[in-house]
Amino acid sequence: MSLIEKVVHRAGGADRPNDKPAVQESPRTPLAARKEPRPGPGMNSAFFADLIATITDRGRDLFGLRAPRPAEAPGRADALGELCETLLGGKGEASGTAMAQQVIEAYETLHPQEQLTFFEALAEKFGPDEALLDAAVEEWRETGSEMAATEIHFASEPKRQELFRRLNRAPNGTRTLVKMRADLLKLARDNPDLRRVDRDLAHLFSSWFNRGFLVLRRIDWSSPANVLEKIIRYEAVHEIHGWDDLRRRIDAPDRRCYAFFHPALADEPLIFVEIALTEEMPAAIAPLLAEDRSIIDPSRARTAVFYSISNCQAGLAGISFGNFLIKQVVEELQRELPRLETFVTLSPVPGLRLWMMAADDVPVSADERAMFAALDEWAWMDNPIAAETARRVLEPLAAHYFLRAKTPDGRAVDPVARFHLGNGARLERINWLGDRSRKGLRESVGIMVNYLYDLDEIEENHEAYANQREIVASPAVRKLLKSDAKPRTRPQTVPASPS
Repeated sequence: MSLIEKVVHRAGGADRPNDKPAVQESPRTPLAARKEPRPGPGMNSAFFADLIATITDRGRDLFGLRAPRPAEAPGRADALGELCETLLGGKGEASGTAMAQQVIEAYETLHPQEQLTFFEALAEKFGPDEALLDAAVEEWRETGSEMAATEIHFASEPKRQELFRRLNRAPNGTRTLVKMRADLLKLARDNPDLRRVDRDLAHLFSSWFNRGFLVLRRIDWSSPANVLEKIIRYEAVHEIHGWDDLRRRIDAPDRRCYAFFHPALADEPLIFVEIALTEEMPAAIAPLLAEDRSIIDPSRARTAVFYSISNCQAGLAGISFGNFLIKQVVEELQRELPRLETFVTLSPVPGLRLWMMAADDVPVSADERAMFAALDEWAWMDNPIAAETARRVLEPLAAHYFLRAKTPDGRAVDPVARFHLGNGARLERINWLGDRSRKGLRESVGIMVNYLYDLDEIEENHEAYANQREIVASPAVRKLLKSDAKPRTRPQTVPASPS
């Protein structure tokens, strides 16, 4: 048996499943109403039924889904690991689907400490087959052939990746794996060894949730109620205060909302964006969200404002959807409203206040730093003298934060800036007191920013940030810096700090 055959044999069949997730049943279908897989032609129906019953009974015994016999009641996390081993060792697809369902049902009963034990077992016991990998490496050293290199690739794959593929076949498998990764990310903060398990799930998700599988849908008042409820719940930037507020945001003629969905999570938005159609670029969020605002005819709009982008699934953190979402929404809006000329965000600055208070390299004097404590008081914003004094200090500080403060690898320190700059936007304007809410005061001393998506420059801007860590910014933003670098050949860029 060749190494490739050994690898395929260990994976449980001659046809290795691909990474594309199967479309799952609707989560609204009661579990009891779901049909068991039907036997294929020529199979003994009674034998197949007995096999499924045996697998089902074993899973329910182990995980307390029915009363276990006292002598056969091991720890639930250990039992789950045993069932996963059995699932990987099986070759029948139908029986494997039934067993995968048992694993999923069992996982959903675990409390956090049991989840930790289970993930530790995945990290320690479900890695690559070391003997097979050693043999593949040795063969490549001897032959140097492309086929031998391919064998190393297959032999180096951890067994848990195949386990996740098999779990994905079960009804609600994709949904459970996404939830499983959300649990894993919480536990991995204090358990670095779990990061290898997360790396495997993230690798699979990057294939299963790539742009080719995503469906863009407009969200409006005719959308299903359960989807609208999730828009209210998942809004992460500007809280939606009930159904009337939601209707103002998605049903008014000058408002739009779009979301990405995946066929395996048909009623779960992955990410959504809220858009205001305006005549010019806005500087503050309150007028856009006001109950008594004036609604404009969309034909008069020249600007599309992306004022809220919310990721919905914690288990898909790090899987990029936003860049595709914005670009496709721009295309949709251009088709519907060809007179639109400007595509811009009105974005929060969630890390500014924390950076001001904690960073060692904040370019302010001792007297100016002492002023920070007074910013907790709401009244200063309505005192013209106090507000102007704060503005003279904070606007240049915000420019420094965006253009000079960097992560160790040279990227912008602000997470929202990283997202939009990575998508090819330009930092266009810093808006003083653009968000006067308590959240805005607490996170960014009220400052908001506009990122401009110039369709003719997106690719160039993206390359500048991705390859040279250059932050493309307007002259107005650069002018706010207390001291700036010498002019560059790209007058709207600021060089990144050395990494």
